[in-house]
Amino acid sequence: MKFPIYLDYNATTPVDPRVLEAMLPYFCADFGNPSSESHVFGRQAKAAIEEARAGVARLIGASANEIVFTSGATESCNLAIKGVAAMYRGKGNHVVCSMIEHKAVIESCKRIERDGFEVTWLRPDQYGRIHPGQVDEAITDRTILVSIMAANNVVGTINPIGEIGRITKSRGVLFHCDATQAAGKMPLDVEDTHVDLLSLSAHKFYGPKGVGALYVRGRSPRVRLACQMDGGGQEHGLRGGTLNVSGIVGLGATCGLCEDIESEAKRQAALRDRLELGLCEQLEDVKVNGHPGDRLPNTLNMSFASVDGDALMMKLDEIAVSHASACASGSEDPHYVLNAMGAGEELARSSIRFSLGRYTTEEEIECAVERIAEAVLELRQRKPSYCTV
Repeated sequence: MKFPIYLDYNATTPVDPRVLEAMLPYFCADFGNPSSESHVFGRQAKAAIEEARAGVARLIGASANEIVFTSGATESCNLAIKGVAAMYRGKGNHVVCSMIEHKAVIESCKRIERDGFEVTWLRPDQYGRIHPGQVDEAITDRTILVSIMAANNVVGTINPIGEIGRITKSRGVLFHCDATQAAGKMPLDVEDTHVDLLSLSAHKFYGPKGVGALYVRGRSPRVRLACQMDGGGQEHGLRGGTLNVSGIVGLGATCGLCEDIESEAKRQAALRDRLELGLCEQLEDVKVNGHPGDRLPNTLNMSFASVDGDALMMKLDEIAVSHASACASGSEDPHYVLNAMGAGEELARSSIRFSLGRYTTEEEIECAVERIAEAVLELRQRKPSYCTV
């Protein structure tokens, strides 16, 4: 067995070799600035940008002119939330958001709270799901935006964004969806789900780091945003700065590799289920966190009673796993998702997130089951129990 084993695909993914191949010319040979359309170098770069824009649009059922390129999902979420808040403040000062969004959404909402907005924080159910009725009840005549993620990055639970979108549309409220973990793992269609703004990031599905996109609905209704990064007026005036041509080409290329989502999702789900079953067979007092059915095919979050999660990760030095979002790992409360779901601090501290990907093999899963079970049993022998599941 070749080590280490990577089971942290929700944190980041390797660049697919086909994506890298598409990107390489734009580092040296085709190095033009897409804003320099007066010569062939700039026009070539511009053409590559627009081809990538069309690729992103196809992935989510949008039009190419509705795609704005950013440095990643964090910037996309900031632009969506702060941009709407600034542009529509005359209409209302209320935003609805869940308690288990990614930090990019939560911190953006906290920022506008400090600027005088009211934010209603929706608590998920025990499986990490936000119900449409909660959203409907939270909307008031001052609500201008609802922000609910497509799939949770920690436990993998999928939200009913289509039902939520129908509610926001009927109430005349804009709907932002952070689809960072959903892109490339499940079908997305902004028209079917009535999503008005959608964030994604290339490095979560085999593209390069440092590039992402924000979908901004162009009609029915046309969404307007206040620019958050002033400069040369690039990206429809919403995001100033010279475009990252090679990165954007990589994002377009990785979107183009998502045509066979269903078969790969089935393969990863089978491996995830094998990991879950294997650990449950070999260990007592374990709990699966998240929805038992409606969850991402690659994500498994488990709590191991009487085991500290940090100690377990250190013990598994040959297997890459995590507690939660990489962006939350340095925060004071990296377990905020499980705590909001009602898991409790002790149970949350004993949790580990396993996330599989395109290159995960059966052999790796079988080996991981054995190593994880050994590590849990050894840690339990060393330390008295402090929690049960």
